[in-house]
Amino acid sequence: SPAHTRKNNKKKGWNMQYVKKVAEYFTPVLSSTQYLEKGVLTPEEFVAAGDQLCYKCPAWSWARSSDPSKSQPFLPPEKQYLITRNVPSVRRKADLLAAVKREVMVEDEWINTEMEESEPAQSSSDGGEGTPSMPDIQKLSLQKPTAEDDVPDMSDFSDANNMIESDPATLDTTYIVRTEPDDSNIVHTRTYDVTITYDKYYQVPRIWLFGYDEQRQPLTPDQVFEDVSQDHARKTVTFETHPHLGISAASIHPCKHSNAMKNMIDTMIDNDLTPNVEQSMFLFLKFISCLIPTVQYDFTMEVSTSSSN
Repeated sequence: SPAHTRKNNKKKGWNMQYVKKVAEYFTPVLSSTQYLEKGVLTPEEFVAAGDQLCYKCPAWSWARSSDPSKSQPFLPPEKQYLITRNVPSVRRKADLLAAVKREVMVEDEWINTEMEESEPAQSSSDGGEGTPSMPDIQKLSLQKPTAEDDVPDMSDFSDANNMIESDPATLDTTYIVRTEPDDSNIVHTRTYDVTITYDKYYQVPRIWLFGYDEQRQPLTPDQVFEDVSQDHARKTVTFETHPHLGISAASIHPCKHSNAMKNMIDTMIDNDLTPNVEQSMFLFLKFISCLIPTVQYDFTMEVSTSSSN
């Protein structure tokens, strides 16, 4: 029965976690760099790469273990793992697959790819009707405002036109009334808390996901798998106990991480680029994003693996 199968899978998962913990206990801590040769990191390199991620992407930060007994002695107590909270996930994996690409041929050459989706309706603020168009998810919460964004700057108020009049003869009798935003215009989405730990056995970063629905209720495993690549759901992505938080969370098994990192490093070298271990976390998050395409975490530093980019 399905229930019996789930029970056996859960028991098998516990056994595998126990075996790995034993193997990890007897695995020595990597002390010399093998990043270029094998795509793995020492704990010191993991910390350096994490520092760079936090510096370039402030949404990420270091955290301590919830229980001091869970701290890894080869990492600083205050830098046990990386975390970013409330990462939006607007669309499900099935929605992405349903958006079938359409090739547009112009003058006998395939030059453009468009999505087989209707154009988003204009928002009422633009004079149109219907629901507001969906904003760019990265611009929504992960990127810093650009100069084009409609965000007031304090320097604007140095202009005479923006200063508050203090002369009673010129004082306007109108008032600025502060109102709460209209709830109907707020897009409620799934969110994830994403953490990155150091896996001593595989000597690579490991990513963990804990999700919430639109009402901030924890997602079930089946709901989380809706946001995971079909090739990896329940295979390389499984639910395990978080090593620092003690909660059950989805994790991408790290057994292939070093191979993926090595391939990206080799590609950079082939294109006359110099791989920097401090940028390794950006490469890591770049390939992880292919496995969880709907979870839009921040790794906005430009990392190119081709000299042409």
